[in-house]
Amino acid sequence: MKTLLKKPYIYFVILIFLVYLSLNVILSGFYNAIPLILVYAKTLNWFKLSISIFLTLIIGALIAFNSVLIYVKYKERRKCKKELTLSSAGAIGGLVTGVCPLCVTGLIPLILGFIGVSFSFASLPFQGIEVQVLVVIILFVSLINLSRK
Repeated sequence: MKTLLKKPYIYFVILIFLVYLSLNVILSGFYNAIPLILVYAKTLNWFKLSISIFLTLIIGALIAFNSVLIYVKYKERRKCKKELTLSSAGAIGGLVTGVCPLCVTGLIPLILGFIGVSFSFASLPFQGIEVQVLVVIILFVSLINLSRK
């Protein structure tokens, strides 16, 4: 884990983090929600929005760390198929929920909308935050497993 914070790898971590966040904002359409957040600021649930944005940042950081650590382990010729699968599932899960699962579309609702199925994370008990927490857990387990080897 300490190798990720050294000079050549920290740049990759930062780059992957920024690319992931950019991709997440573009795919989820969060850039369209920013003006609406400002307009409806009084009626917005700021607690849920800040938790969602915080979890998105955590997911982005965990994806960046996992990706670079998988590269480092692969370079060392260690097998890491299990962790690669968990990291991939976490990355896809992060893109599924988007930045704010309540106010914008994620990847899965967008795909389901193309075939005529209406789906929103707002119908879940915690409005999609539980999906983000699950993704954080998956990525954290993957990072722990990669660090042990």
